[in-house]
Amino acid sequence: MLQTLKIPSQLRLLKWQPAVQLPARIATRIKAQEEASEILVGWIQLAVVVGFSLVYVVAPKTFSPTAPFRPVPWVLAAYLAFTLFRLTLAYRQRLPEWLRYVSVVIDMALLLGMIWSFHLQYEQPPSFYLKAPTVLYIFIFIALRTLNFDARKVVTAGVVAAAGWIVLVLYVITIDPRDSMITHDYVHYLTSNSILIGAEIDNVISILVVTGILGVAIKRNLNLLTYAVREGMSNQDLARFVPAEVASLTKTSDEGVHLGLGEPREATILFLDIEGFTTLSERLDPRQLVRTLNLFYAAVAEPLTRHDGVIVQFQGDAILATFNAPRLNPDHAANAVRAALEIQALLKTLTFGDGLRLRARIGINTGVVIHGLIGTPDRLGYTVIGDEVNVASRLEALNKVYGSSIIVSGETRNQAGAEEFDFVLLDDAMVRGRTTPTRIYKVVEAVAEH
Repeated sequence: MLQTLKIPSQLRLLKWQPAVQLPARIATRIKAQEEASEILVGWIQLAVVVGFSLVYVVAPKTFSPTAPFRPVPWVLAAYLAFTLFRLTLAYRQRLPEWLRYVSVVIDMALLLGMIWSFHLQYEQPPSFYLKAPTVLYIFIFIALRTLNFDARKVVTAGVVAAAGWIVLVLYVITIDPRDSMITHDYVHYLTSNSILIGAEIDNVISILVVTGILGVAIKRNLNLLTYAVREGMSNQDLARFVPAEVASLTKTSDEGVHLGLGEPREATILFLDIEGFTTLSERLDPRQLVRTLNLFYAAVAEPLTRHDGVIVQFQGDAILATFNAPRLNPDHAANAVRAALEIQALLKTLTFGDGLRLRARIGINTGVVIHGLIGTPDRLGYTVIGDEVNVASRLEALNKVYGSSIIVSGETRNQAGAEEFDFVLLDDAMVRGRTTPTRIYKVVEAVAEH
């Protein structure tokens, strides 16, 4: 399912581009950020209106006590009520898009209305409000809309502000036909209630320029946000196929992902295979078989991961896991043995599918391997390769010969610590592919508590 989200081109950031189709999950993620931004906007608006109210309360009042109408309290009350209403809808995620634009207009209209009321509050000519420092809040209200990811809201705020300021200026000029209050003397403008048309034009231009800059910035930021969300979700998906450390490496590598991205490293290799899988696959239909395998993988993956192991491959009914590659694990040999013992203890207590009990054989070997990306330039996969990996696979198969469930090599035993586990010497076995014997040990499962 696709949703339409208007974003600028990744390469042409300054141009308005047609809508780009984004996967629904990415559009949903961006929409969630929009909803959070609306809540933040609401709280900032509430802080602004509370701040205005406090200033009004503590500021000395210059209007006559008998004045029939005091507009500022009414404007502030209306703004407070609308802000609370809008914030409530934002928290309930029931703030429609049209109301968000209405909110932009109302925010700016109430601010300009309050600025307009200053000449009444202080009993001055209308031109008085044009010099009020509160005009700076116009820029705050425009900047507030950058918290959204829609440049149109910024533009709406800026256009409404510019149009409103022009209306305020026209009101001053036309309210008294006998005196337009216009002056061409800059000093007189600064020291009186007269207005300077050039200064007001500067205000309008400044509002529009700031609006334009912020609008372009929002377009660019939206582009970067969309790209970041897509990359983040792609990396999450990638992490389901390769170890998280490899996914991280692809993000941080200066050269990017390429063939042969790897290195030699000492690691402990654990190879696990389900006993009697051929018979099991004959008994179960394909759907039941896949479901059983998934349940089995989920069960054994937990001890492997908890002991800092990394599952490199699911090979049919087998698992290839590594310790110390790619995830650094100084105690890799001992952790591999601990994980194997916990897996065997766990399998004695669990059933899979329709009450099936599964048993597994495990081979563990320690040595230097090459871990990295192999394949073709168009299709890569992470794996570990080397003779030590082959030995772990051969040790797993030797369990059938010696009637054991966990066999480790002499090197694994030495690094794991003979005093830490109950190792029993089995043989100096000839492992297929090697010309010299390999000393092998079984691990007694009764000491799984170690």
